[in-house]
Amino acid sequence: MKTNEILARLQAKYPGENEYLQAVQEVLESIEEVYNQHPEFEKAKIVERMVEPDRIFTFRVAWVDDKGEVQTNLGYRVQFNSAIGPYKGGIRFHKAVTPSMLKFLGFEQTFKNALTTLPMGGGKGGSDFDPTGKSNGEIMRFCQAYMLELWRCIGPDQDVPAGDVGVGAREIGYMNGMYCKLARQYNTGVLTGKGLTWGGSILRPEATGFGAMYFASLALAKVGEKLAGKRISLSGFGNVAWGAATKAKQLGAKVVAISGPDGVCEIPEGITDEMIDYMLVMRASNRNKVEDMNTKFPDKTKFTAGKKSWIVPVDIAFTSAFQNELNLADAQELKKNGCRALFEISNMGCQPDAIHWMQNNGMLFAPGKAVNAGGVATSGLEMTQNASHISWTAEEVDEKLHTIMTAIHEQCVKYGTLEDGSVDYVKGANIAGFMKVAQAMLEQGII
Repeated sequence: MKTNEILARLQAKYPGENEYLQAVQEVLESIEEVYNQHPEFEKAKIVERMVEPDRIFTFRVAWVDDKGEVQTNLGYRVQFNSAIGPYKGGIRFHKAVTPSMLKFLGFEQTFKNALTTLPMGGGKGGSDFDPTGKSNGEIMRFCQAYMLELWRCIGPDQDVPAGDVGVGAREIGYMNGMYCKLARQYNTGVLTGKGLTWGGSILRPEATGFGAMYFASLALAKVGEKLAGKRISLSGFGNVAWGAATKAKQLGAKVVAISGPDGVCEIPEGITDEMIDYMLVMRASNRNKVEDMNTKFPDKTKFTAGKKSWIVPVDIAFTSAFQNELNLADAQELKKNGCRALFEISNMGCQPDAIHWMQNNGMLFAPGKAVNAGGVATSGLEMTQNASHISWTAEEVDEKLHTIMTAIHEQCVKYGTLEDGSVDYVKGANIAGFMKVAQAMLEQGII
């Protein structure tokens, strides 16, 4: 495999799809050496097939707003790779959603799901619908209109969507209700991230953040450090940041910053349980303003408009909002302020030059496909419970989640350990995920 040639072909074929091309480049650069040790992969053109999605559905979504006016958005579902199981991946509602974004997310999801050890392929979906400022009724009508187009393409053993940015339990509920009405099938396993009263799994909302903290604890232990006592910054304040803040506090760390599109909210003495609960209120308001935390707790927080969490001096930082949210200048500012490690919880949260700079300047770094895999892992556990018509306790789910995150870390160490004993988690995660998917594709023939 010649990485540059493959990338050149993709760049010519998909000009302007920058997120997708960035994701492919990161993986191909990591796996090139090990790939070339397997001539059977080259003969079967594994990479050439792996970088292209199985199929992409694009559809119009027409809905009526509260003023009675018809609105039109575009909806998508990218079914990327099903070599190891049914397509699995979230639905994202955000004004910036494009096919390039969803292709990158589906590509990443393929390897992330492989890392979990569960039989799940990779997929992703969404719409350029912007939920900010929308009423509950508008959210419901849009979700129903979106599912009206999608429902024939998904199923418990075909494609199992979940939530993502802009899509939480409320949105999953509206989509699931519409699916059941249209399909006249009441299988609770067609979507994950459901409410607890109708097939959801305990700890699923918290799982991405919980898993990230478990992975961070394991990576820190590898270098003789502990999460307890560390000052932490998080970007965002949605479900991911909420789960991360919850588990970080339980493990003895101190979350001192969260952020939003409007700025950063510093919490010098560390986030409290009351503040963590209020993050859910902020998410449900659809205002998308982290300043609301400062308004609610003016004596314990400080809001700075137009700034990011990375301005706050911390020991460890976690990207937990959006792709490419952390740039080179942010990485340098974190390092200058004493930050020693950064973990991506958001998918591809760091720009490539920021990652390379951190790796070359003594900062521990781990990528989203490993760090945030706890979310989809617990979705897989939800699928198992739905298929068996059972419900596990919080302790059972948490134990299984911790076991999965430990296995993911072990795979990263296995494939990413360098000659000096340090671990390149980007290389380790990419090779581990790739080898599983590639072998499955090879064994199932040219399809």
